[in-house]
Amino acid sequence: MRIAEIYASLQGEGLLAGTPSTFVRTSGCNLRCRWCDTPFTSWEPTGDEQTVDEILAAVAALEPRHVVVTGGEPLLFADVADLCRRLRSRGYHVTIETAGTVPLDAPADLMSISPKLASSAPPADTPAGWAARHEAARRRDDVILALVAQGPYQLKFVVDSAADIDEALAWVADLERALPGGIDRGRVLFMPQGRTAEELERTTAWLADECLRTGVQLAPRHHIVWFGNTRGT
Repeated sequence: MRIAEIYASLQGEGLLAGTPSTFVRTSGCNLRCRWCDTPFTSWEPTGDEQTVDEILAAVAALEPRHVVVTGGEPLLFADVADLCRRLRSRGYHVTIETAGTVPLDAPADLMSISPKLASSAPPADTPAGWAARHEAARRRDDVILALVAQGPYQLKFVVDSAADIDEALAWVADLERALPGGIDRGRVLFMPQGRTAEELERTTAWLADECLRTGVQLAPRHHIVWFGNTRGT
């Protein structure tokens, strides 16, 4: 599979924020979010082809026992399932970060699903028809429900406006109606949109109040504040 980078850092998002982690970042994505903070894995994919054995060796050379398989969209690669199985057999805790649009059965200790709201779409005049392609691909409730049913999960919605909050809450309600036992609201997170510390501060200023109002957990993007929007962090 094509790998953009493998590095050790701190998990900056979600329920395991602050956890020392090795990040295995695949390159390639079926979406083109307008605010994508890893364009080198989506808009202009970069990286080298690596085997599962090569990836395992790179992970073993680093210290953390928590591995985050991310992208781009890692579930585009069938070998991710084998990679995750072999990592877990070696005692690693595995988080998969996905947009929840690709029906690949890959084992994980935490399935981190970031459904893409309507505001994530690129401009209508984006070349190659990406606005329409993005809209057609971004919502796959059947995939999300299958991922949620596998085990521990979190649903992270990137929020940039009040309209995003309304859409996210309606989406969660749809999933609750379709899933026996419903959705654990303690695993639903609102994450402020922002690619700089300044942007995050502005969004978080009002999003924190909305999280109090709706009872949804606020999920800061700590790594942007800690390290800036830079590769390898």
